[in-house]
Amino acid sequence: MNTCIKKIRELSADLLEKGEVEKVIGFAKGTIPMATSPIAIQKKQDVNKLVFNSTCGLNLANYVSKGKGKIAVVTKGCDDRNIVTHIVENQIQRDQIYIIGVPCTGMVDKPKIAALFEDEILEFSEDNDTLTVSSLLKTQTLKKQDYLKGNCFYCTHKNPVLYDVLAADLVEEQKLDNLFPDVDQIETLDEDAKWNHFENLTKNCIRCYACRNACPLCYCPTCFVDESDPQWVGKGQDKTDVNTFHFLRAFHCAGRCTDCGACVEACPMGINVRDFTRKLNKDVLQLFGWEAGLDMIKRPPLDTYRPEDPDDFIK
Repeated sequence: MNTCIKKIRELSADLLEKGEVEKVIGFAKGTIPMATSPIAIQKKQDVNKLVFNSTCGLNLANYVSKGKGKIAVVTKGCDDRNIVTHIVENQIQRDQIYIIGVPCTGMVDKPKIAALFEDEILEFSEDNDTLTVSSLLKTQTLKKQDYLKGNCFYCTHKNPVLYDVLAADLVEEQKLDNLFPDVDQIETLDEDAKWNHFENLTKNCIRCYACRNACPLCYCPTCFVDESDPQWVGKGQDKTDVNTFHFLRAFHCAGRCTDCGACVEACPMGINVRDFTRKLNKDVLQLFGWEAGLDMIKRPPLDTYRPEDPDDFIK
């Protein structure tokens, strides 16, 4: 058994047995290959359901503010940074949560792997940096690094920043000269090409709101798309309404997004929703020197005011 999984189970069993937490939120094996799903464990005998591998792409911080009493949660770097944001934004108190940190070596891009096969994938396993994927027609051995999710390519915070205990040794952080080459490429486009890029990005959106529901930052009691008095945006497939939803949701995440990729992971239409938030992450870093979820004391730039804040964008 993976030593990290073994440690997660041991820690969870101990916490539940001693009554230190009411439940443990982690990942369980899914019903199909390359799938895991969030799970809440409340009994010591159920800890064997807990797993952790490179298919755990959803963000468990989405569940921490919905519980009562003290809970434990298994977090990778981006989940952990969102928990910091939840604490800063008073969605949960630090003493309400026990954090089992897992240094992350990246999550895999499932659609990219699935595209290698003409038939259904039946088995998926991993051994350190090697993936083994099988269907009825063939078995392929893949290098994990070649099939990472887009956000994992640019991740420089693989280790949790806030934790009570670690389930594995810390990993070496990635150092990149340019954190936003994808944004730079879009910025080189002329005005019409930029507009066409985002028009094409949203053309298949079915307004299912899976991206919103998977995002740990979307915790408003009533989302702006569900307001009826006043009604901010229509409910249908009108292109203006679709674009309004995506752009406004992105701006609500400005200075708060950890680029966890949960929105992309959840999208049934394969839309790279991160294109909306990545530009904002770049701007917030350049203008304010800010990355979300690294400081439990300071508030995000758009949630505070300083006289020296840049104002040259005002026309």
